[in-house]
Amino acid sequence: MTLALRVPEELSAQVPVEQRGPGLDRDGVRLLVSRGTEVSHHGFRELPGLLRAGDLLVVNTSVTLAAAVDGHIGRAPVVVHFSTRGDDGRWAVELRDPDGRGTTRPRARAGTRAGKERQAPPPADGGGGRAGSLRGTEVRLPEGARLVLEEPLSARGERLWWARVSGADVPVVLREHGRPIRYSYTERDQPLSVYRTVFALPSEDGAGSAEMPSAARPFTARLVAELVSRGVQFAPVTLHTGVASAEAHEPPYPERFVVPEASARLVNAARAGGGRVVAVGTTAVRAVESAAGADGVVRARAGWTDLVVTPERGVRAVDGLLTGLHDPEASHLLMLEAVAGRAAIDRGYEAAMEGRYLWHEFGDAHLLLP
Repeated sequence: MTLALRVPEELSAQVPVEQRGPGLDRDGVRLLVSRGTEVSHHGFRELPGLLRAGDLLVVNTSVTLAAAVDGHIGRAPVVVHFSTRGDDGRWAVELRDPDGRGTTRPRARAGTRAGKERQAPPPADGGGGRAGSLRGTEVRLPEGARLVLEEPLSARGERLWWARVSGADVPVVLREHGRPIRYSYTERDQPLSVYRTVFALPSEDGAGSAEMPSAARPFTARLVAELVSRGVQFAPVTLHTGVASAEAHEPPYPERFVVPEASARLVNAARAGGGRVVAVGTTAVRAVESAAGADGVVRARAGWTDLVVTPERGVRAVDGLLTGLHDPEASHLLMLEAVAGRAAIDRGYEAAMEGRYLWHEFGDAHLLLP
């Protein structure tokens, strides 16, 4: 699904809402509500009045990592984006070139000018030379660590590689030398706390999300308390999201997830009792739908999911979705269409453009209800 619109640069949220003016908090963003093709405009603080007792919000507890680390290949600087921790101790990584502005660009083919972010996708080999030439590449990292690329993560391409790190623990390197991944539409680096949601829980093994599960960012402790007081429940799940493809908008790669027994019971009880199950973010949809059987019953599950939610597959357990505003060519839009239908997405994004809503992880929110 690709939307027939172009998002002007000035509608990209460059800084978090709480930095845009005095007295603002995370819940100071705007909220577009779509019920089919009907749209209405609200502030995010109005969310408790838009939900009802018995509704259930499924939230992702994955903690955002400081996943961008500077390194060197020979004398050449490179930025390593740590994407996903594997069960065998390896990490899926993406190598990017620094762009001189504090952000990165795809690694350019030898002898050509580096592509700019949000333009052409990187070459298939992810760097100079023929495809597969990155195999065995060694990157020097802080703390005396060495990273060696072993094999592509997927047959779909070579943007992400499984890599083995020696000489230091990756969680230590990230904690001491990492910074949050950011893209060129943002104004400046931000502290890691800016990229963590009120629901985030650290993982014992150091795993987490390379990029923030940003749909939950506008929630504050005060807002959560108000929702609970009105009879809205929360079901925590975990899905560690990997590095997005900013240029090619690829479908998501396999990601680690957990749907606990208690949360599965909450989803099933809400549906049986007439409540609406609203996923907070596309990551929460992927997790809960990965645990839903063909009968719509959600069962406790943990492991890796390669599920891609599309209109053809549909959704089995989710009734609504609270999310941000995605690029017109983003693969996430297929999931939104699966939840709400194409007409609702077209009308919602038309209204967002007309209303000058802000895009991306620091931007405004979109609530899709039945």
